[in-house]
This record gives sequence, C-alpha cells and structure tokens, in this order.
Amino acid sequence: MVARRVITLGIVFLLPFAAASVQARTVYRCVRDGSVSLATAPEPGSRCVARHIDDNAAKLPNLWGAMGVINGTLYEREQDGKLVYSTRKLPGSTPVLAFTVATPPGEPAHAGLGRVGRPRLDRYASQFRTAARRHGVDDAWLRAIAHAESDFDAQAVSPKGARGVMQLMPDTARSYGVTDAHSAEQSIDAGARHLRALLRRYRGDMILATAAYNAGTGAVAHYGGVPPYRETQSYIAKVQQLQANYRQALARTVPAKGRAAP
Repeated sequence: MVARRVITLGIVFLLPFAAASVQARTVYRCVRDGSVSLATAPEPGSRCVARHIDDNAAKLPNLWGAMGVINGTLYEREQDGKLVYSTRKLPGSTPVLAFTVATPPGEPAHAGLGRVGRPRLDRYASQFRTAARRHGVDDAWLRAIAHAESDFDAQAVSPKGARGVMQLMPDTARSYGVTDAHSAEQSIDAGARHLRALLRRYRGDMILATAAYNAGTGAVAHYGGVPPYRETQSYIAKVQQLQANYRQALARTVPAKGRAAP
C-alpha cells in the first residue's frame, strides 16, 4: 500500500510516495484566485511553482506561507492517465482525508525573504488609498508590494539602485515623471501606475504582474511566464500573503452599514 503525506511546517498530512524508495519529491504550490493549494502535479487553471522536498531534511519547508490554521481536504483524481493528489477540489476529485495545519503568523512565506510581518495601515495611508483609486489597482496589492519592497522606507536604496517606497529603478521612475525618488507620494503614485501597466500587459494576471515587478518584463517574456528564479518565486508568495493580510486588515477598517465613521 502506498503511504500518502503532505509536508508543511514539519507537519505530515499525506501526499503519495513510496515509503521505502523515495528520498525526495516534487510538490507543486498552486495559486488560483488568491487561494493556495498543494498538489503532486500542476493543477489546470492554477499558477503552479514546483518545490523539491528532501524527505531526509532536518527541517521541512513551509509551503503554505503564513496563513493561520488551514482546515482542508486531500483529494485524489486522474490526470493524464495518472492518479494525482491535491488539496483543491477539482472536477473528478474524490476526497481522501481531512486535515488541519497550523501556520503561525509571522512565519516566512519562503526562506530568504525574512518574516512576512503584520499589516501596517498607518504608513502613508492616504497616499496608498488615493493612488489605488486613481489608477484602478487593488489597494491591498499596492501596499503588499511596498511592504515587500522597502517596508515603507522612503529613503531605501537597493544594491541595484532601486529607490523609495516602491523601489522603482531610475528609468522606470523617470518614465512616470518622478522628480524625487524619495518622495513617498510620487513613488506610490508611480508604483500604482506601473502596476496598472503590468496588469494591462498581462491581461489582469496579478501573478505575472508581480513577477515582472520583481524580475522585469524581459525575464517573464523569456521564460513565457514566472521566471524560475527562487527569489522571484519567493517574492510572489510573500506578496500574495501580504495582499491577503492587507485585504483583511482594510476590511476591518470599513464602517458598518448605517454607522458613521469615527
């Protein structure tokens, strides 16, 4: 009988493997409409990134990101003539087992990017709100990019020369009319315009737009999708988690219907 397990945060909750022979496996972290699943094969309709897992590693990676407590189901289905397993219910799926996984807040989405951190709604709140509305981009996404890029430091300068809250490269900043790269207002407005342009380029695909913000449009074009750079894949995972966190935080600030805002 084939044992099944999924590895995350050092917790085992079943994906298929031959216990006696497998020393490593590939698990796909798949994202669709802002939700994350783990699977043994790329899921149709999702954006999936392969992660290679060493079963003998002393510490197993957190493939989910910081998502709190996850209650889910592992499903089995046939794909391309093979049995595959996923935590997302797709057509033709059969439930195998239920699971609960705790991903503590503040855990890194991926190694190398530090801690995700809590939402910081106090940082340039009016500038983010205004830029998001003016240019038609998601406020939570715009803040997530700034959080991941500079941690809202208007004076930040990267080793490659990116500057300001949104860490715009000099050529990009100039193309959007930025005269002071360290002006939070100018940086946030230009960052929102750049994200809008990327969304248009990729027909609304936030994952590709996020990848291009990190690695450049040339890299996305060269690889025909998300580049196979560990940094870019980790960056996407972190931004997605931050975006979800900011959406929740922003939702809590909306006054109840019929009740005046303080």
